[in-house]
Amino acid sequence: MTFDIEMIRAVYAGIAEKVEHAKKIVNRPLTLTEKILYSHLDEGLVSKAYIRGESYVDFNPDRVAMQDATAQMALLQFMQAGKTKVAVPSTVHCDHLIQAKLGAKADLETANITNKEVYDFLSSVSNKYGIGFWKAGAGIIHQVLLENYAFPGGMMIGTDSHTVNAGGLGMIAIGVGGADAVDVMAGMPWELKFPKLIGIKLTGKLSGWASPKDVILKVAGILTVKGGTGAILEYFGEGAKSISCTGKGTICNMGAEIGATTSIFGYDQKMKDYLLGTDRADVAELADGVSVYLNGDAEVYENPEQYFDQLIEINLSELEPHINGPFTPDLATPLSEFAKAVKENNWPQKLEVGLIGSCTNSSYEDITRAASLAQQAIDKKLKVESEYTVTPGSEMVRYTVERDGYLDTFEKIGGIVLANACGPCIGQWDRHNADKGEKNSIMTSFNRNFAKRNDGNPNTHGFVASPEITTAFAIAGDLCFNPMTDYLINKDGEKVKLEEPQGIDFPAKGFAVEDNGYQAPAEDGSSVVVNISPDSQRLQVLTPFDKWDGNDILDLNLLIKAKGKCTTDHISMAGPWLRYRGHLDNISNNLLIGAINFFNDKANSVKNQLSEEYAAVPDNARAYKAAGKGSIIIGDENYGEGSSREHAAMEPRNLGVRVVLVKSFARIHETNLKKQGMLALTFTDKSDYDKIQEDDRFDVIGLKDFTPGKPLEVVIHHKDGTNDTIKVNHTYNESQISWFKAGSALNLIREKNN
Repeated sequence: MTFDIEMIRAVYAGIAEKVEHAKKIVNRPLTLTEKILYSHLDEGLVSKAYIRGESYVDFNPDRVAMQDATAQMALLQFMQAGKTKVAVPSTVHCDHLIQAKLGAKADLETANITNKEVYDFLSSVSNKYGIGFWKAGAGIIHQVLLENYAFPGGMMIGTDSHTVNAGGLGMIAIGVGGADAVDVMAGMPWELKFPKLIGIKLTGKLSGWASPKDVILKVAGILTVKGGTGAILEYFGEGAKSISCTGKGTICNMGAEIGATTSIFGYDQKMKDYLLGTDRADVAELADGVSVYLNGDAEVYENPEQYFDQLIEINLSELEPHINGPFTPDLATPLSEFAKAVKENNWPQKLEVGLIGSCTNSSYEDITRAASLAQQAIDKKLKVESEYTVTPGSEMVRYTVERDGYLDTFEKIGGIVLANACGPCIGQWDRHNADKGEKNSIMTSFNRNFAKRNDGNPNTHGFVASPEITTAFAIAGDLCFNPMTDYLINKDGEKVKLEEPQGIDFPAKGFAVEDNGYQAPAEDGSSVVVNISPDSQRLQVLTPFDKWDGNDILDLNLLIKAKGKCTTDHISMAGPWLRYRGHLDNISNNLLIGAINFFNDKANSVKNQLSEEYAAVPDNARAYKAAGKGSIIIGDENYGEGSSREHAAMEPRNLGVRVVLVKSFARIHETNLKKQGMLALTFTDKSDYDKIQEDDRFDVIGLKDFTPGKPLEVVIHHKDGTNDTIKVNHTYNESQISWFKAGSALNLIREKNN
């Protein structure tokens, strides 16, 4: 079944004219990225060449996708926008709220009971506004999107940073905040700074133990967690054509870990095969008809250094498996050097748990390659030394791999099959003994491994690898094991060696599923009632934020000076807090509780400038707000990296924070702050961060003349009576300044619709 085929037809019908016109305006060959961007402009035919990294551009995405944790706030906002139906095809996917504990069946039953209020809300609001709804258990949003909605040359935004997964099927897919989704669902253009372009040329061909996951693990090591910020990664070359469509998805998925706006591959035979294999022959036929516009021009790939801002070349034939981590996804170590790194860094050598699956690696190919190693463990009489879990990406994949016997193989080695959901990847893991805080190691085929990310234990060393490498290490239970060279002792005392994993792109009998978990919306939702109980602890109708009063912002209290890495996990934790994603005031109680206070190196312990006592961050923010005083957050580099957590911007706004001043921002978080009417500022001189003292108060000067490109001033009032006046930069354009003045982007939408 192909969803929204007429929308896809319309995109392809207009792509030739738009791209050919753009080539004339730009006056040079175009990359694939540029072809898709220029064919999705709000203005239609492009009127001028846009400058990468500078020009703010309005786009018209083809669709919107939301997962259940972020959809709550996005749809609560959309309900305030004054619309009766979404303007573009949109979907909601229930994948984040299912906690992994006992196994798929029991965990799903528990989730349907504990989350009934939220699921009922999402189901009814989707039904009312024409949104497709995927029930709990249907699968992880990004895998479901790849199987059903992604199409080459399309453009999608999604309220999850790993929306970029759809680049594996040739789509510009970008993670955004819920307010961005509201814009597009309300029929308004979506704004993005025209991205820079990083070309990744792939030569050779993967073989043996190497997999698509190792490509992005290698790239993450090259570019680091901020190296892709403001850029789109475009993969090309003969090596790219040899990688399966789902393998391409894996590579694009983890582009979020290097800050990339998105990543993309050009349309090829592997994508066509995947479209055919997922029952979308009509899309494949349409794509074949415009394939020249679904790849960059030949001249671009012949001389890539002339067309990309940065160029990286990787020979797949020479690429060895990588293991990244712990605590950051860009600490990349080749397998041959990993044992040495384990010993030198004193990482816990015993592997406690191996976890495969997630939105990053849960395809049929991934499962079969891992299962080939599990079968070897059975055949070679090896005892599996680590705990082992499997998370299928969708009900279609789960049903098919069960039919083909692979789940039974995992269970024979002691593996536990979890629900088709995010689970441990996002901290939804009721791991036994995690609360003890013991130092330990786990290995996953997931994407993120920040401290406390998976199980809440800051001492869990999370390592990221491919499903097959993770499985091999789980069999050995030892981080100093190298499956390419080392032997294991089996139950009979014999030395045995694991052979190279073998996988299958597509099931020989085709994919199958009994119930994919999809609920179509009502044709006419006008009579559908969306009920939110006023005493609900999980859902809360939103109250609009106040407009700017027209004056400079004076006498701000310092809420926290965050030290070092401060991701959206630090600003608004997931895990048990996911239950409050639809209740802004309740979830605000986790504001910055994971951030490290510069002045005492403690988490969630900051000085209250009114009482001069130390207290929790959200408690102090509430105290300042109750006293009628605003507050300011000071941050370090790449502030807000990680998940596109809109709550990390809405919570400080809700608790009276007016300004976030940092050395640098992660792209999505900076935009999220702007959308909520906050001031997102950066130090002109990064060393000014060092001038901030614990008892400082702050004035932001120059707002009456708030204009694009013009710096503002911040006056820092020290306790000893001295002052420092510093310059601060911003990246606001005219539209974004209007969000600030209106109090939020949503306030502006509501005003226009009224």
